[in-house]
Amino acid sequence: MARAWGFSEHGGPEVQEFFDRPDPVPGRDEVLLRVTAAGVNPLDHLVRAGLVPGLDGGRPFPRVLGMEAAGVVLARGEDVDGLDVGDAIFGFALTGGGTYAETTVLSAPNTARIPAGLSAITAATLPVAGTTAVDALDQLDLPAGAAVLVNGVGGGVGLAVARLAVARELRVIGTGSSAKREHAEALGVRFIDYTAEDVVASAHELVPGGFDGIVDLVGGTSLRTVAPLARGPRNVVAVGDMSVPDLGGRFVERRLDRENLEQAARLALDGVLAPAITAIHPLSDAPAALATVENGHTSGKVVIEVA
Repeated sequence: MARAWGFSEHGGPEVQEFFDRPDPVPGRDEVLLRVTAAGVNPLDHLVRAGLVPGLDGGRPFPRVLGMEAAGVVLARGEDVDGLDVGDAIFGFALTGGGTYAETTVLSAPNTARIPAGLSAITAATLPVAGTTAVDALDQLDLPAGAAVLVNGVGGGVGLAVARLAVARELRVIGTGSSAKREHAEALGVRFIDYTAEDVVASAHELVPGGFDGIVDLVGGTSLRTVAPLARGPRNVVAVGDMSVPDLGGRFVERRLDRENLEQAARLALDGVLAPAITAIHPLSDAPAALATVENGHTSGKVVIEVA
């Protein structure tokens, strides 16, 4: 039996629980993973709340939390190519297996080997934040010297976008709360504290002609506040708010395949996507790890170390 942290029904933190389950059996195009580390993301509590039904895999309750992990392959299902038992890999749990657990199943086409020199802790942070950063900036396709606004720069994805944008020689301005300033400015980001400044006025002062691109990680009212700061509505790419087309912007086009994971890993090895890991919790402390992210009180990435 393997220990796991998940939820007994859709709802808030009160539906979360630890439980034991047999090792999952990998199906076609799946691998059984002994989990070394799992990344914690805002998406996790949205899945628990039942707000992203397409990501639960239709599995019975209790379901395991978590969307990304790194570890070692214990077994392979049918039609798995390029991965062998004993390989250290990282990737997405897209079929509802969850990752806050001692063992889980990952979709083989959405996993990649961990390259030599990259730790499992770092690899576990890349499937969501790392590949999202690559996808959003590739979609904007801005030339060196262009000005980009990262709306919500302090979280794991926001800092990844900022780090990659700086590496691409873009001029990066980011919004966030005062607690997020230090990590953002350490990357070379000009920081706008929305708790102490008028975001629109400060942005106009910094970039009078408008932004060449905006990557939004907040959504809602905040997205609608900053979207007019772009030179054109198509220059706005939103990561979480799927209503962005109503503003003329675009939702990020996600590439979850092995090639994109390998690219993110190479960038991490080069230091370009080295994540700002601000907390590492044991599996026994998974409730606190998710609560920190759910409450918005963390900057950078939170990781659960399982093995």
